[in-house]
Amino acid sequence: MNRLLSTRRRFLGCVGMSAFSAGVVGSVVGSERPTVTNPRATDGDERFEPKWDERLTITVGHKDADLVGRDDRVLQAAVDYVARFGGGTVHVLPGTYTLRSAVVLPSKIRLQGSGTESIITKIPSERVDLADDSDWYDQEITLRDAKDFRVGDSIVLQSKNPNSGAQTVIKRTLVARSGKRFKLNDGLRENLWLTGKPSCSSLFPLLTSEYTSDVIIENITLDGNGENNENFNGNYGGCIFLQDCNRYTMRGVTTRNYDGDGISFQICHDVVVENCHSHDNSNLGVHPGSGSQRPLIRNNKLERNNLGLFWCWGVKYGLAENNFIDGNKSYGISIGHCDTDNVMRNNEIRNSGKIGILFRDDSRGQDFWANRNIVEGNKIFDSGGEDGVAIDITGKTKDVRIVNNEIRETRKPMQRTAVRIGKDAGKVELTDNRIEGFASNVVDARTSSS
Repeated sequence: MNRLLSTRRRFLGCVGMSAFSAGVVGSVVGSERPTVTNPRATDGDERFEPKWDERLTITVGHKDADLVGRDDRVLQAAVDYVARFGGGTVHVLPGTYTLRSAVVLPSKIRLQGSGTESIITKIPSERVDLADDSDWYDQEITLRDAKDFRVGDSIVLQSKNPNSGAQTVIKRTLVARSGKRFKLNDGLRENLWLTGKPSCSSLFPLLTSEYTSDVIIENITLDGNGENNENFNGNYGGCIFLQDCNRYTMRGVTTRNYDGDGISFQICHDVVVENCHSHDNSNLGVHPGSGSQRPLIRNNKLERNNLGLFWCWGVKYGLAENNFIDGNKSYGISIGHCDTDNVMRNNEIRNSGKIGILFRDDSRGQDFWANRNIVEGNKIFDSGGEDGVAIDITGKTKDVRIVNNEIRETRKPMQRTAVRIGKDAGKVELTDNRIEGFASNVVDARTSSS
């Protein structure tokens, strides 16, 4: 009796599941979900929403504006206010806005300037030593000299790990003080012991964000005041610095004179940089940072930086096209560690100090090279010094296509080379390139022939 009941239950269960599965398959296979043609604003639905004729717009200016001021406080107040309403535009009127703290961007806003007449810059940087130990669980520091620091300032704390010797970098904001003793906006989570010679500096990006999305920055000028600031590494700062953000668009933005990077974004996906001018920054013009997927970098001018366009680690499925990259001190474009499946097309790369396009060597892993990238339709002129190279492919880089480029040297040939391929490189396709004016058109160490 029990055995029969058990068998019957198993049978009915199997039949019921089969019928359910058949129904699901029948309703899905071979069909797509209906297209959304008349979206409504539905609570919690961020994918589809009507295109509203009007959203909130707030003006910021020195006078005759919704919010009046000329520093980070008025800009921060404006973007936070607009974010409260689910998004909108902050229009920065003409004038110079001098920051003591980074402006932190929330999601779903548009920061719109007035072109060259809206300038965001920063104070000169100051660096002082810490006067007391702080442990990793502390939320305060003590400075030796606090006269140049105020509550509300963005700062960077730097030290050497007393055990490993590695550099410690912590970005924080000063939120309270008693004399030389300051409370921070967040805990340290790293030891700052005097044995590591810790310091506090007034260094910060001008615009920054973490874990936000759907932001437009356009038609504004960012000046890093590089003459009066020490260098700040592009993995932490820049005129614009983003970390773990999605769907940012920078359009018609000038980033200049930062002692570091112009535009840097780390682990950020679907970022668009277009019609921007990044120039005279001491490090990188545009820095698609580690792990960033599908960046689109087009129609920009990248001039007189140390390096024009730097593909960092693991940047994939990106497109850089129609950019003018001129006079960068080291490289026009550099691509390397796990940067795969990217396209560099129709760019003009001129007067690079060392190399026009560098495929970097990275032998620390099994396959860390910049594989499966395409270099197509570019103009690469006058690269490096007397032994300069227009395109240099190093390490075990493989499956690279160099197609239909114009590679020219308008100076004397000297010892200059158009394309140099290292001895360990894999497959490299060279097709329909027009090469002129070099001592060597192609130097291929794999075959020891020119």
